[in-house]
Amino acid sequence: MPAPLQVKLSESEDITLEQLSLANSIGKRTKQRAYALRLNNKGWSVDKISNYLKCSPQTVRKTIHRWETKGLMG
Repeated sequence: MPAPLQVKLSESEDITLEQLSLANSIGKRTKQRAYALRLNNKGWSVDKISNYLKCSPQTVRKTIHRWETKGLMG
């Protein structure tokens, strides 16, 4: 079984993602992805995040992988 995915955000990255998740001018999917990254950073598992946000585990995994390869630009 693969190791659990775990994002490590810096304080500034966490603040930026928090601002994105709260901004009115940002689309729902972008907000959800920012929130998923912040929850994962706090130790939440992919399955727990997907259940909480009502999205597929694959969406959460893709979001984490995209963050790991592209950062905020992903």
